[in-house]
Amino acid sequence: MTGNTRHTQHTSHWRPTMKPLLFEDDPQFWYETLRAIGHAAYGGSDFGEVIATAQKITAGDYDSWYEQWSATAERTAAQADAARAGGHRISARDAYLRASNYFRSAEFFLHGNPDDPRIAAAYERAVGAFREAARLFEPRVEPVEIPFEGTVLHGYFYRAPGDAPAPTIIMHNGFDGSAEEMHFFGGAAGVERGYHVLTFDGPGQPAARFRDGLPFRPNWETVVTPVVDWLIAERPEADPERIALFGLSMGGVLAPRAAAFEHRLAAVVAVDGVYDLGDISTRQLRMPRAEAEALLRAEHAPEADAAFEALMKTNPTMRWAITHGSYVMDVRTPRQFLASYLDYTLADGVAERITCPTLVCDAEDDLFFAGQAEQLYEHLTCPKTLARFTVEEGAGAHCHTGAQRLAMGRIFDWLDTTLRP
Repeated sequence: MTGNTRHTQHTSHWRPTMKPLLFEDDPQFWYETLRAIGHAAYGGSDFGEVIATAQKITAGDYDSWYEQWSATAERTAAQADAARAGGHRISARDAYLRASNYFRSAEFFLHGNPDDPRIAAAYERAVGAFREAARLFEPRVEPVEIPFEGTVLHGYFYRAPGDAPAPTIIMHNGFDGSAEEMHFFGGAAGVERGYHVLTFDGPGQPAARFRDGLPFRPNWETVVTPVVDWLIAERPEADPERIALFGLSMGGVLAPRAAAFEHRLAAVVAVDGVYDLGDISTRQLRMPRAEAEALLRAEHAPEADAAFEALMKTNPTMRWAITHGSYVMDVRTPRQFLASYLDYTLADGVAERITCPTLVCDAEDDLFFAGQAEQLYEHLTCPKTLARFTVEEGAGAHCHTGAQRLAMGRIFDWLDTTLRP
């Protein structure tokens, strides 16, 4: 697909939503439950295990969430160990994958206190379980370390079958997900279709934040360029003319930002597209954009600070976003976090600098970035495609969580057409 196209599955004058099966009054707890369910598509959960766990959780209670997911993760990890000891390789691999996702879920809401020892313990168990699973794939999924500014970025290389050079998809997560989770959000799907896949955690993402204290940065090309350098230098099986970049969630602004300046990319995929995170933070203030930005960046704004604190008490998504966001952005207050979003934008001609074919995905019922994908698409001047995913087909949630097979089918069909003409 080299022209500008839109794939629209559903048109409506109102914005439909998927009714929660659990946590009806807490959309953030429901979304994270749906996220765990969705990973069943590529082996990251079992539906029954997720529902049995979620039914024991008290809505809005972060400790309850941790305790129940941790218990399920420990039980599943023990099953994996037993299967491996008994020589049951496939059963062990499958259980380690699920345990990894459950440990990831367990520590998800704890980042309001970065010193909480449960965070590091659960994170290390999630990584450890995934690496045990990685050893049991054929070919195995290889942990890699990519040199980066005096340290390394941690990730995984998935090798496609065959000996001929093949296209490679570089994948990274977003605001709150890990390289390990990308197995369920595109890694496994790519290998099934004959792509090499390289996943990694950049600054602000779990490995870089946990291990090296690196917070997010808006100039994401400074992250992706060293990754492309490493791929071309160290992986002769990767075709350097067919490298695509895939960004998930907040990666929907980070990956296009990188593509605006890193022109060795043959394609970029934004799942879902984001044009300007400043819109997200300033919409909390009912005033002109310039005034809102000045207030967010002000040295002192006690009334605004009080308003944000009050909002966190009534809005579960804002409560989580601000507590986690303060950690990954390395700031101290809600207002500082919202101000940090102002720097994550493709405005002022950045989107227009992208030259490679770009797929912008759009979720009809996006909990976080509604309207952003359309803005990004409209500003692109490169060959572009807008792919809409709807509630009617079960794919309308943020990043099409709960419909990964459907979503990956459309995304990789586009990649097939773009990289394998």
